[in-house]
Amino acid sequence: MGSMMLGCITDFFTYETTKSVVVKSWSVGIINRIVQLLIISYFVGWVFIHEKAYQVKDTGIESSVMTKVKGFGYHNNQVMDVADYVFPQQGSGIFCIMTKVIITENQSQGTCAELGKNFKCSNDTDCHKHYGSILSNGVITGVCLNSSNDTMGYCESSGWCPAENDQVKIDPMLDVSNFTIFIKNSVRFPLFNVTRGNFLSTMSSQEIKTCKYHPETSPYCPIFLVGDVLSFTDQNASELADKGGEIGINIEWKCNLDLDIKHCLPKYSFTRLDAPFSKNKISSGYNFRFAKYFKTENGTDFRTLHKAFAIRFDVMVTGNAGKFDTIPTLINLVAAFTSVGLGTVLCDIILLNFLKGAKQYKAKKFEEVSEAQIEAYLARSPGSQLSLRPGLKSSYDSGAISFTTSDQPF
Repeated sequence: MGSMMLGCITDFFTYETTKSVVVKSWSVGIINRIVQLLIISYFVGWVFIHEKAYQVKDTGIESSVMTKVKGFGYHNNQVMDVADYVFPQQGSGIFCIMTKVIITENQSQGTCAELGKNFKCSNDTDCHKHYGSILSNGVITGVCLNSSNDTMGYCESSGWCPAENDQVKIDPMLDVSNFTIFIKNSVRFPLFNVTRGNFLSTMSSQEIKTCKYHPETSPYCPIFLVGDVLSFTDQNASELADKGGEIGINIEWKCNLDLDIKHCLPKYSFTRLDAPFSKNKISSGYNFRFAKYFKTENGTDFRTLHKAFAIRFDVMVTGNAGKFDTIPTLINLVAAFTSVGLGTVLCDIILLNFLKGAKQYKAKKFEEVSEAQIEAYLARSPGSQLSLRPGLKSSYDSGAISFTTSDQPF
């Protein structure tokens, strides 16, 4: 019993190593080293240097955006200022600069003739098909107005009258290209408790007021010329002012907090957000309606309706911050060392399946022993350990061959 326990303890405190087969082949050796070099290059160049996988990332960016537009323009022989063409006026990250407005004055509740060729009629029956229409300016009553034997009339609608005529030709306000947009942006990375703003600490108040953004000469100026923004997105200013559109201003913060905090700076980019619909005849451009309401002395409500074509600006803030951390560094190092072993797997596949000496390599790499061979050998040589040479011993838990220094000469 004691010898059995001693044997178990001895077998437990042993070291086993795998058997290696050295294949002296130029082709396989070159493939192995190339694969290893590619894997190492990928982890060093892409994972660690480019992606900075040794850092912990904070993508939960907290951001605040305030905007202010300045400039004067002419529209319908009137001078337009910020209060006239910017909507809404709160200076948020989403705002519109109105470039063309169609005004329908003195509308009041009542019934009137609907406008548009789709609502032409010769009798009341022609108007019945428009019941429930959402394309009219009011609720269709089913009555055909002003029709005669020689001329067509128009269907009657109940709502704000007179009906809006949005087909009138009005020149847009092309001065929009000279307007400026001031953007004030602050961000915070809560994981690291780091707060940054889009003004350089070295810029004076005078420089901030007089500079104009340019991606090369002035990349950190917070004032943007509308004409420059449109040119960055390859848009025609006159066409965009006539039909409207949506422009995105993206402020990207990518901060490496292993460096000095002064290197944490914004990067601006511009794009047209409604580009997929710019060539669509039905839904191209951008427009919206709003009304100003009044009351007469006798208490009757009336309004002035505005259909505004505008360039809508969306200021979007994205980014992340990273800082060195031990855990992601260790995880990616282990992944790198493990992936280097893929070279061995690939070389084994080539050796076992595609090279001329594949059978010889299999014979060296794998040793097959059947139960019949074991029984026959034990019957012929009781107490022996298969074909082990003197001095070699078999491990009981894995079947690997081991040797002791006392049995082998140095």
